[in-house]
Parts: sequence; C-alpha cells; structure tokens
Amino acid sequence: MKKVYAVEELCLNCRLCEVYCKTAHSVSKNVVKAYKFENPAPVARIMVEGNNSHSIAMQCRHCPDPACVNACITGAMQKDPVTGIVTPDPNKCVGCMTCLGACPYGVIKVDHMAMKCDLCQGMDEPACVKNCPNNALIYVEEEEMQ
Repeated sequence: MKKVYAVEELCLNCRLCEVYCKTAHSVSKNVVKAYKFENPAPVARIMVEGNNSHSIAMQCRHCPDPACVNACITGAMQKDPVTGIVTPDPNKCVGCMTCLGACPYGVIKVDHMAMKCDLCQGMDEPACVKNCPNNALIYVEEEEMQ
C-alpha cells in the first residue's frame, strides 16, 4: 500500500501541505474560495507540528491494526480490506471523539464528525505531496521506506 511519508530534514514549516489538503477537501477546489467563502469551511487532514527550525507534517498512518477502528463505538471508522485505507463513514459517525483518543499519532480531527487523511482518493497522488515545494512529503509503497 502506498502511504505518505514525511522527510523531517526537508520540511520548511511553510504549511502549504495544509493549504492544499484543505483545498482538495473543499467544495470549490479553489484556494481563495475554500479559505474565504466556503461554509462550513473545509478542514485540512494533515497538520504541521514544530517550528521553523524543526517541523514535520503529520497525517494518518493507515495502520495495519488501527486503534481508531477498534475503538469506534458506532463502526464509523473502517479499514478497507482491499486498499488498506482507513476512513470514517459520515453516516455512522456521531462525533464522540473515541477514535481521536485512541489514535497513537493524534492525527484525527473532530468537527461534528471524525476527519482524517484519506490519501486524496480519486487523485493520482495526495494534494499535500503534489504541492510540497521542498519534497518533504513523499508518496511511496510501504516496502520502499523500510
């Protein structure tokens, strides 16, 4: 399975990964409209932690045995058996934040419902990777990173 990996040494803390993730998950798919006019505002599924000298982008790891899926009280958080991608079902999620507490990486956001990286399904590569100006995010097969 292909995953997004962060290369800490190359992260400039520019947060463009957050900007383009938010835009990719917006209705308009337009940076200005997504940030200024959409209501409800889209939410970035990636977050940059750290400061200008040491920072790293954090997103869902799509774990082999995801704690968020095991903790979900409604069965909303699901792992696709074919792709391995972990996603919340908006029709089942009640916003209880159990998945948020269970995630060892702290990468799930809850705003009425759980939101997390979905690897920009339907796109050739995730928006965060495509728009990182310093190649601090890479999208490769898990085996390539070992």
